[in-house]
Amino acid sequence: MVVQLQSLDGLSAAQLRELTVQLSAEVKHKQALIDKLTHENALLKRMKFAAQSERFDAEQFSLLDDAVAEDLASDADTPVAQAIGHGLRAQPKRHLLPPQLPRREVLHEPESTVCQCGCQMKRIGEDIAEKLDYAPGVFTVERHIRGKWACRKCERLVQAPVAAHVIDKGVPTAGLLAHILVAKFADHLPLYRQEAIFGRAGYAVPRSTLAQWVGACGVQLQPLVDALRAEVLAYPVLHADETPVAMLKPGAGKTHRAYLWAYAPGAFEDIRAVIYDFCESRAGAHARAFLQGWQGSLVCDDFSGYKALMAQGITEVGCLAHARRKFFDLHATSKSVAAQSALLQFGKIYEVERDLQGSSAEERLAQRQARSSPILDALHCWMVQTRQKVADGSAISRAIDYSLKRWEALTRFASDGRLPIDNNHVENQIRPVAIGRSNWLFAGSLRAGQRAAAIMTLIQSAKLNGHDPFAYLKDVLERLPMHPASRVEDLLPHRWQPGLR
Repeated sequence: MVVQLQSLDGLSAAQLRELTVQLSAEVKHKQALIDKLTHENALLKRMKFAAQSERFDAEQFSLLDDAVAEDLASDADTPVAQAIGHGLRAQPKRHLLPPQLPRREVLHEPESTVCQCGCQMKRIGEDIAEKLDYAPGVFTVERHIRGKWACRKCERLVQAPVAAHVIDKGVPTAGLLAHILVAKFADHLPLYRQEAIFGRAGYAVPRSTLAQWVGACGVQLQPLVDALRAEVLAYPVLHADETPVAMLKPGAGKTHRAYLWAYAPGAFEDIRAVIYDFCESRAGAHARAFLQGWQGSLVCDDFSGYKALMAQGITEVGCLAHARRKFFDLHATSKSVAAQSALLQFGKIYEVERDLQGSSAEERLAQRQARSSPILDALHCWMVQTRQKVADGSAISRAIDYSLKRWEALTRFASDGRLPIDNNHVENQIRPVAIGRSNWLFAGSLRAGQRAAAIMTLIQSAKLNGHDPFAYLKDVLERLPMHPASRVEDLLPHRWQPGLR
């Protein structure tokens, strides 16, 4: 530092000013870089350790209340527990057990009904207490007996035909197959765990056999997925999103990153469905192939793979939740005042949307024009003015730039009542896949991934329509072998009715 100060003695005032400007610019640049790295480090820590909820100013639920309640329940008769218990919130009320559950009566009577005085006692009533029990899965065997009938005179043999099954000459019933599919793709139980569970039930079905059954079901259910895809592509508004899934690379013994793409009709459309498309990469060509010939409004994020679709006449609709998330992450990691201001404006826009739940497209458009558009205009002005005051490369500048560069797509919902405000509808359909990733480990091949996507499509679509996925798949697998191919649409989740044939 002394040498540097001594070397400044021969500089003129103009040179000193120029040097000061250079050093100030360098300090600002390095400070911006430090802020950026600090923000990224805090963001990564939050992603790894903190809660993933994006609620900004909401009352958080505390697990401590449950822990205290559990401790008190384990020692409820102590004076301390009784004293503390008065300060706890009201205990939940016990609901009556569903009447449709089967009942097994356990009778409790005195050893003797003769009184000590020698008189025979008379029964005057009873007290009933119901306890909820559960037994693990139990295997049963269906013995299909087809009687043979013969006529001695004309030597004619009559026998009922073999019933058609999804797996021809196979052992499993439709109920067992449906259970395996739901356990694997809805409850995220890999086949090796199911093998162990079946072993405890009395018959350990080898996982290789289970895999064959799953593959056969995937092939048989594919026509339903194709029919559902055709119906989904008939709607003018679609959501699209994608998530990585590991896939075994043939011959190498290693995995590489494949992707499961999800497509769903708009959140305000009159159909509830989702289509999963398993592809070997994230290339935009896969989205173009799936949406080939479709024209409409596509709700998606800023992924470059969708950009080529916009050149084909598809209208891009941005996701306001993605834009909000940039500011939320900044506020969560650094308590940025600027990010807080943006979040307050986003909150007002979402408040309007909550008020419009259940409204028609016309009413939604009118309310958005009257209430949301002024908020969006004010938010845009704030972003433009704030961007001029912050350094390039800073976290707040990147959050603002994301919104400003996509402002037209992000605000398109305000001019069309059919469009949703964000892409959360399809992101919610991706979550089951994200949960299952830790259990599946990887897809064995591209074909295996595609079969899994077909089964997950029907399971998740059934859940969206309020159906029990087991009941739906069991009925479909029973009816499918004899169901006319021309009426396969009758078996789609949004048209299926339990008990109808």
